[in-house]
Amino acid sequence: MSEIRIATGIARRGDDVLLVASRYANHSDALWTLPGGRIEPNELAPEAVVREVLEETGLVARVDELAYASESYDGATHVVNLTFAIWVDGEPHVPHEADHVIDAAWVPISELSDRMKVAVVREPLLAYLRGSAERYYGFHHAGVTIEWPSE
Repeated sequence: MSEIRIATGIARRGDDVLLVASRYANHSDALWTLPGGRIEPNELAPEAVVREVLEETGLVARVDELAYASESYDGATHVVNLTFAIWVDGEPHVPHEADHVIDAAWVPISELSDRMKVAVVREPLLAYLRGSAERYYGFHHAGVTIEWPSE
């Protein structure tokens, strides 16, 4: 069994949330999700969020607090995700070296359910935005398989 540790960020601007669209080899449509990605060796999760947000959106993030933790299984891969509330300023743009990210946008909260197809990402986010006090979400089945870009 392998493990992937990721860190993601929730940036809000009024009633909008910052999302990125990622293209993966095994999905015909891009998947909309929170900006973030793998935590590198010797990197702390808040540092990973700041680095990933910059790489994926061109925006400089400031970490506020841990919003929630979630984990899921994608087959034999255990995925652990730490999601932080973050602050950013400006309009996102996808840097040319953004790897799998093809778009970044401020999305109205009312459109998140339609835009975000992956429940293990969507459901904890919507609960957090509704003010849920729950800070842990676990899923035995991710409901999606990702072919991660090679490192």
